[in-house]
Amino acid sequence: MKLKIILSVLILLISFIWINNSSLFITKVNAPLLLAHRGMAQTFDIGDVKWNTNTARIIHTPEHNYIENTIPSMEAAFNNGADIVEFDIRITKDKKLAVFHDYTLEFRTNGTGNVASHTMAELKEIDIGYGYTADCGKTYPFRGKNVGMMPVIDEVFKAFPQKEFLIHIKDGGEEAGKLLTEHLQQMNSKQLNKISFYGDEKAIFFISKKYPEIKVLTLPILKKALIMYELIGWTGYIPKAIRNIQIHIPLNYAKFLWGWPERFLERMTNVNTRVVLVNEYGNFSSGFDNEDDLSKIPKNFSGCIWTNRIDKIAPYFKQKR
Repeated sequence: MKLKIILSVLILLISFIWINNSSLFITKVNAPLLLAHRGMAQTFDIGDVKWNTNTARIIHTPEHNYIENTIPSMEAAFNNGADIVEFDIRITKDKKLAVFHDYTLEFRTNGTGNVASHTMAELKEIDIGYGYTADCGKTYPFRGKNVGMMPVIDEVFKAFPQKEFLIHIKDGGEEAGKLLTEHLQQMNSKQLNKISFYGDEKAIFFISKKYPEIKVLTLPILKKALIMYELIGWTGYIPKAIRNIQIHIPLNYAKFLWGWPERFLERMTNVNTRVVLVNEYGNFSSGFDNEDDLSKIPKNFSGCIWTNRIDKIAPYFKQKR
């Protein structure tokens, strides 16, 4: 008798979990958003890339003339179908926010030292395409063509006042957070809804205190959000830790989330959380950059797709728009 009761309870519990997390009953599915990583950028093989690899020296043979994190590259990304553009910022010596990725200038420019050791005026004098090469230094196809092209964040907001951005805060801590909130204060509610941040924990914490409605992400936020969801999400209740944030999920881990894909995405939409899908295990911003990559994405995925080649993948989504 006891065994029958236990089995009945288990069957009921399993049935509840399945029904509550099944995507079979989801009828409305939106088209995914496309997120262009650093705008239109030169690509490279990421397999052996480490945190300090000089990626400018291992680029593929260029198929376009754009350099990452520049105004022209962002414009090209939007023109090619990007819904959101991601870019990096670093704090300068004179407390400006330069749009640049690397911790050192030597890798891809003719400058020296760190961004933080230079004023923005000094950074405007360097050639940010100086170090790019696809043939081990035999030729440098962008050398001399990108002098003065490192933007300050003000230029980005001025050039694209109605566009949506994901901003990667590379350094600067609370000081960077203060500088960013000064920019946010000049925006209306519609513009604020189009800005999100990830990266430097101290900067994110400062921004979140001032603007709790803005979507943000740090590694501790992501870990807490996913752990709490795995513990509780099977019930249908959405933990506070995963509400009103941005989460980046590698494709190979996403399948373990309760309700993946449609039910999970519906839940996240209902709590104002954006889901960004990155390729495979998510190492070094691995994107969905070709037709084979796109075939791995669930058919009814309605979140945000991370790509390094917006020009190649956007055409596949035109029929869904």
